[in-house]
Amino acid sequence: MPWVFLSVAIFAEVCGTLALKASDGFTNLYPSIVVLLSYTIAFYCLSLTLRSIPVGIAYAVWAGAGVALIAILAWIFMGQKLDWAAIFGLSLIVAGVVVLNVFSKTVSHV
Repeated sequence: MPWVFLSVAIFAEVCGTLALKASDGFTNLYPSIVVLLSYTIAFYCLSLTLRSIPVGIAYAVWAGAGVALIAILAWIFMGQKLDWAAIFGLSLIVAGVVVLNVFSKTVSHV
């Protein structure tokens, strides 16, 4: 169940970050509400995750997955440019999350 909470936290954080761009510095009401609700859900679910998964591992997965997803979604939906260095760096982040989950003995797959 902690991995489900972590997945929800990642999804909510990504939604909140995408809405943050649309909020235009919190000057647009509805995107601003989405930001606040999304980050509230993200941090609540992350806090539930930390009951079972070590904080360093949970935060690494949460942050790494969030960064990679935001970059990809911004590329697809917002026209953000990704050069080879950005793609390589994002690949390293994803690889790091995979290594943590597959090979680390500190990760509990409860």
